[in-house]
Amino acid sequence: MVEFKNVSKIYPGQQTALKNVTLMIEPGEFVSIVGQSGTGKTTLVKLILAEERPSKGRIVIGGWDITDIKQREIPTLRKQIGVVFQDFKLLPRKTLFENVAFALEVGGETWDKIQEIVPQVLRIVGLESKMGRFPNQVSGGEQQRAVVARSLAHRPKILVADEPTGNLDSINSRDIIELLKKINDFGTTVLLVTHNREVVNDLHRRVITMEDGVVISDKQRGKYLL
Repeated sequence: MVEFKNVSKIYPGQQTALKNVTLMIEPGEFVSIVGQSGTGKTTLVKLILAEERPSKGRIVIGGWDITDIKQREIPTLRKQIGVVFQDFKLLPRKTLFENVAFALEVGGETWDKIQEIVPQVLRIVGLESKMGRFPNQVSGGEQQRAVVARSLAHRPKILVADEPTGNLDSINSRDIIELLKKINDFGTTVLLVTHNREVVNDLHRRVITMEDGVVISDKQRGKYLL
């Protein structure tokens, strides 16, 4: 569950990124958060990940009020949230297996557990046969699949996909969206942050539309009309 209660974010210089945002995302939902650049989507993601703190309001993730989260608690929060960004951020000198393993190593996981988990998540994304390859030896779509695998390594309750198709062609974009739907079918809550109208309208899922830091529309089986 993700809940924003009258959340505003004001940056130095009185730049308002979010203004009195209230929304509730239930466990297991697939929700698209849409809007043009500068509408507050990225700020919303940063607040969910506790990269930023709200200027006012409350934020609750999975029943945990993270509004005033302590720095030492942030790693625990982020184990519950997988993140997929537009730019792949894979380590070029590590294989796909090692890229996923590294996320677990940083989290303090044992090597035995890593050897068990990494093949599982690479199998989910269809890369079990390419786990020994380096990022530059696979396609852009496969690199993004590896990023999705890495995001699943901690078995997160929530997956935030921030413009995951931004660097992909239409065929690979469809493949990534189908993968996100598959992950959602496993019970993971998926938040897709995008300005890709075609992707959103093909999903026929809930759509939250933002404009100038405000939620202007929230519809089940909605469309991206802006």
